[in-house]
Amino acid sequence: MTGHVIVPAAVLVELEEGRSRGVDLPSLDGLAWVTIRTPVGGSVTPPIVGLGPGETQVLALALEMPGAVVVLDDARARRVAQSRQIPLIGTLGLLHEAKRTGFLAAVRPCVDQLQLNGFRLATQTRAAVLKLAGEREDE
Repeated sequence: MTGHVIVPAAVLVELEEGRSRGVDLPSLDGLAWVTIRTPVGGSVTPPIVGLGPGETQVLALALEMPGAVVVLDDARARRVAQSRQIPLIGTLGLLHEAKRTGFLAAVRPCVDQLQLNGFRLATQTRAAVLKLAGEREDE
């Protein structure tokens, strides 16, 4: 399904928890391009030590949907995806791709908002992402 995002139910719970703590997180209600889905074969993929329910369900869904690309930022979850040959992209890569394809005018405001919401990002990584996007820190 091109142009469609499947979100595991556990991620909805995590978004709601964040909103209850005062973090400005989006609601996925009413977005036609988003489908909420719980993995069918939960017992097929045993829980992975050190991963939260959201990452675990993302990986389980990817195993149920060959060819799906997952969005993961957690280092351990990324290693698991790579070990299972699950295609992945991170949030920053997704923002860069959105700008490259014209869905996003600038990456910096999104990175700024992510950091305001607690997204941890090294100064060097931020600079590299902005440079890759053709943006400067002072724009």
